[in-house]
Amino acid sequence: MEIKKTYSPKEVEDKWYSYWMDNGFFAAKPNPNKEPYTIVIPPPNVTGVLHMGHMLNNTIQDVLIRKARMEGKEACWVAGTDHASIATEAKVVAMLREKGIKKSDLSRDEFLKYAWEWKEKYGGIILEQLKKLGASCDWNRTRFTMEPEMSDAVIEVFIKLYRDGLIYRGNRMVNWDPQGKTALSDEEVIHKEVNSKLYFLKYQIDGSEEYITVATTRPETILGDTAICVNPKDQRYQHLKGKKAIVPLIGRKIPVIMDEYVDMEFGTGCLKVTPAHDVNDYALGQKHGLEIIDIMNDDGTFSANAQLYIGEDRFKVRKLISKELEEKTFLLKTEDIKNSVGYSERTDAVIEPRLSLQWFVDMKKFLEKKPEALSSVMNDEIQLIPSKFKNTYRHWMENIKDWCISRQLWWGQRIPAYYLINNPSAEPVVAFTEQEALEQFQKNYSGTKASDIRQDEDVLDTWFSSWLWPISVFDGFKDPQNKDINYFYPTNDLVTAPEILFFWVARMIMAGYMFRGEIPFKKVYLTGIVRDKQGRKMSKSLGNSPDPLDLIEEYGADGVRVGMLLSSPAGNDLLFDEKLCLQGRNFTNKIHNAYNLISGWEIKEGNNEDNIAAIEWMESKFTTALIELEDNFTKYRLSDALMSVYKLVWDDFCSNYLEMIKPGFKQPIDRETYTKTINLFEKLLKVIHPFTPFISEEYWHKIKERPQNECIIIAEWPKASQTIDKQSIEHGDLAIEIVSNIRNIRNAKQIAKFDPLKLFVKNVPAELLSKFSPIIKKLACIESIETTQQPIDGASTFIIRSSEFYIPVEGSIDVEKEKENLLKQLEHKKGFLASVEKKLSNEKFVAGAPAPVIELERKKKADAEAEIQALEKSLANL
Repeated sequence: MEIKKTYSPKEVEDKWYSYWMDNGFFAAKPNPNKEPYTIVIPPPNVTGVLHMGHMLNNTIQDVLIRKARMEGKEACWVAGTDHASIATEAKVVAMLREKGIKKSDLSRDEFLKYAWEWKEKYGGIILEQLKKLGASCDWNRTRFTMEPEMSDAVIEVFIKLYRDGLIYRGNRMVNWDPQGKTALSDEEVIHKEVNSKLYFLKYQIDGSEEYITVATTRPETILGDTAICVNPKDQRYQHLKGKKAIVPLIGRKIPVIMDEYVDMEFGTGCLKVTPAHDVNDYALGQKHGLEIIDIMNDDGTFSANAQLYIGEDRFKVRKLISKELEEKTFLLKTEDIKNSVGYSERTDAVIEPRLSLQWFVDMKKFLEKKPEALSSVMNDEIQLIPSKFKNTYRHWMENIKDWCISRQLWWGQRIPAYYLINNPSAEPVVAFTEQEALEQFQKNYSGTKASDIRQDEDVLDTWFSSWLWPISVFDGFKDPQNKDINYFYPTNDLVTAPEILFFWVARMIMAGYMFRGEIPFKKVYLTGIVRDKQGRKMSKSLGNSPDPLDLIEEYGADGVRVGMLLSSPAGNDLLFDEKLCLQGRNFTNKIHNAYNLISGWEIKEGNNEDNIAAIEWMESKFTTALIELEDNFTKYRLSDALMSVYKLVWDDFCSNYLEMIKPGFKQPIDRETYTKTINLFEKLLKVIHPFTPFISEEYWHKIKERPQNECIIIAEWPKASQTIDKQSIEHGDLAIEIVSNIRNIRNAKQIAKFDPLKLFVKNVPAELLSKFSPIIKKLACIESIETTQQPIDGASTFIIRSSEFYIPVEGSIDVEKEKENLLKQLEHKKGFLASVEKKLSNEKFVAGAPAPVIELERKKKADAEAEIQALEKSLANL
């Protein structure tokens, strides 16, 4: 049999993923004899390609779903994509532009035909990429937020909420994206600190030579000013009450109003009020009955209402108007400042506050009807992991704002509202179909024909479909009592990013209570942001984000998965370094080499009693690690869970156990030890499978002949035995330390690896010597082990816990070097003791860790204290 030196992941990954797919291992269906375990994927944008955030999020989901599947649960992971109205429309418009076609030259239906063609061609790319990662979704259940059944659900929900008085249409100040030419919700605006200028402008008081000064970052908006506002308590401006100021350049006379909203300490204490272009100014305008002058078009150019710079872009106007204001002595000075500016999440255009007629969900009224959307999280019926996000969630819910749900786009679910063309004052009719709307209009306006009505041009916010995701993926609106929704809902775990806690997670919870009367999921695992080694968020613009597919090509999917999970605690950012993937690849090579070693042994019948201690030690180490692993899974400490498995495989099994039982050169291994080793290897492959699915499946089939459909993906998850042989672990660990110390002495004294040495021991448990002496002798090349009651003069010494060890070596002992060696051991042990004491003084650790883990830490403390005492005694005797 040809043995490859290194593991080749590509051929293994392609082979097994195809096999899993072809044999339906990812498929799930209602099964009354099994407990359901359900995850719905946070649907990536249909425009998307795999990035590092997707890699982290979906690796975590796959770990959870694979473990549940092995535990015998009916594991259902639903995949799908989001139609992403703004992003997709932008992609289609760009594609058309390359073809020389303008969107404005197309009808709605013509444009949508191109959009669907684009979606069919490019829309499934990211899901195919997830398969490369090993994502074990039930691909037969893949959904798309604009497929007919899901769009019907969106329309049904809109109509229900409208009829319940929870949706309304009104003129409100919104976040306007001049590039996408659409309204955005607050959550779709990214605020960035930018370098700006503060402009100090003079406004003349009508009928006098007096001027007052106003500071603004947006001098171009003076063309929409309709008032100057000062604080009524500001003594500097009391005399201006009832007077008017003159807007520079255009000469419009505007009132000076008084309102306590104005901060007397900020700027000059005078505020220019532009109700059409600032949220707070709009509120002031409503309060004081001010005129509203909208000076901009939907693309950010200036309209005829501005009187000046008509047709020019807003940022060009800023340069032009500041120059003209300066030339005409209206600009006193400018100051460099930093301020927060809102940008569109999708197009990165600077947001323009704009008064616009839009559709809204009345979120306060919604919460009044369904207060459980807040209380369920506060009382941990829905558990946020980590729990630190509960306060953030509560703050947002208690200060919730109305949700602007209309978008000025064509790609998306069209708002089911209809209007009378020749009667703008008529109330719109919200209905499923145009025919239904027509019949409603005819009741109030006899003689109305189909040609007299029109449907709203806008579509619904993409999040208005994805907030229904856990229900709609199981057709819970189309058929509310179907088998799938009744079995798989509510789902178990949701894995997502904290930045969408509000405008996706919170809304799904609200929808769950409104439309199903229960929670949509039980736990929400919030991942951190993937950052580079310098702490910067990975992004295309910074060029600091590797291509995930390149990483998979280089290190294998298993290696990348390990690399991602090694440092990804819930809710905390992941500082990603490609070396982590190298570490992951080395881990898979370690498994590969372990298999090569074991498979290369010849087997003889019988039992080597010298290996019994090693087997018992390894079995107990496995049970201990399994208990720790389960505890970490329960607490969603997936990095810690992986690390416990990583150490178990790398250190305990490969580096120590296999060395303990390995037969001599060209010697066979006994049947009993071989069988026990294969059983241990099988259990190790099971516990690494959720993290490294491909290599575990490969060697599951290589280590033992079995029917190919008996795959590890559905193998039974190991169960921890009721008892742990603590003495076996203690003695085995001590034996390993003894061997390590002897090897260090060999290196320090330049003694050849196979030169036999004598070992004298003091205060070593007799049970350890009887069981582990053969292993110590074999691994450290010791010809004899003898007990002693007195130190051996001239011997090299080391101390482990309360046990002392002496190795006589030729030549006189260098007292200073021996002293230096003992001092190093003492310093190391004191540092170790401090770390253990710190852990035991952590109330959260002591309260949350399982009893065996606490007991182990206390044992470490006692052992370290004894070892320190022995080292200090040895130093005193030198």
